[in-house]
Amino acid sequence: MKLFLANGSVIEGQSFGADMECEGEVVFTTGMTGYLEILTDPSYFGQIVCFTFPLIGNYGVFDQQKLIDDIDKVYESSRIWVRGIILSEVSEKFSHALGKTSFARWLKKNNIPALSGVDTRALTQILREHGTIWGKMGNNPPNKFIDELKGRYVPFVSPESIEILEPEKPIGKTIAFIDCGAKNGIFRNFLQRGIRIYRMPFDHNPFELKEHFDGIFFSNGPGDPATVHETIEIAEVALQKKIPFFGICLGNQILALAAGGKTRKMKYGHRGVNQPVGEILNPGSKNSEPGFVKYKKCLITTQNHGFEVDVKSLPSDYQEWFVNLNDGSNEGIKHKIKPIFATQFHPEACAGPEDAQYLFDEFIAQL
Repeated sequence: MKLFLANGSVIEGQSFGADMECEGEVVFTTGMTGYLEILTDPSYFGQIVCFTFPLIGNYGVFDQQKLIDDIDKVYESSRIWVRGIILSEVSEKFSHALGKTSFARWLKKNNIPALSGVDTRALTQILREHGTIWGKMGNNPPNKFIDELKGRYVPFVSPESIEILEPEKPIGKTIAFIDCGAKNGIFRNFLQRGIRIYRMPFDHNPFELKEHFDGIFFSNGPGDPATVHETIEIAEVALQKKIPFFGICLGNQILALAAGGKTRKMKYGHRGVNQPVGEILNPGSKNSEPGFVKYKKCLITTQNHGFEVDVKSLPSDYQEWFVNLNDGSNEGIKHKIKPIFATQFHPEACAGPEDAQYLFDEFIAQL
């Protein structure tokens, strides 16, 4: 099997997953672990994922562990969302106390094609130089490379109906949770803190219903944020209310668009469990005197996004909150006065470091 890229490159490998072809946006993700969480993250919908770490599958695949309703303790959703997988070497044998089956069997069971034996360093260099690019895994190149969905992926990963999730030890607070393809780790963080969740599809306005809630949350999700006009309109309504607002990943971009700002596609995005971000000590400060401490703290974060907020486009009552320490791109924004904020990275991690989980507590303190 081969990987055909829109720039004319052809990369060969050995098929070890499902015996089928696929097309999608080819991206790379960094990190030594976390393949179970990455592949079940709805934000990867529509993509062919290249793992930069050379060995994948060495701790196998675990059984699901139900937490509540359809929220799992191990996986980030109930299925694999990527269209295809590319890696250097797949571990045929696995070793872990919780491992129940091999990575290859898991992919075959879920009809996910995969290529091993690929020079992933060379492929990653192509993606870094050219940017994310459309590709096809198969034996023959496509007639044309095209995204028929035009970046509007959220409707395919958002739930179709409203659901209420009850915590085991409630603290008497409820949030309206706009689910654009949320990871289970976000639900787990809220439920473990005693928050009742009013889970809603991406296009359902909670302000039109009679359910009481103390704050509103906008989740992560795939694709171009500008295409999800229904969610942006809900966010616009929320910003006019006196209600705490929190967003993660796509939620950061939705906040920016609802506030009147702009987003733009990144060259190759950020995907991995090892992205450093800095919390700005004095947001909006132009101080550049010698010895001036620009960042309050540094966090190592989990990320998965291909779009970013154009900070310069934000209205004057918003400010940049977090910055990526590798390339200076935006990693979070907040209102200067109101309890309205969002992060581009994933505070819940899953997989990855838990440096930023305190942000859930900061939001809950505002409820």
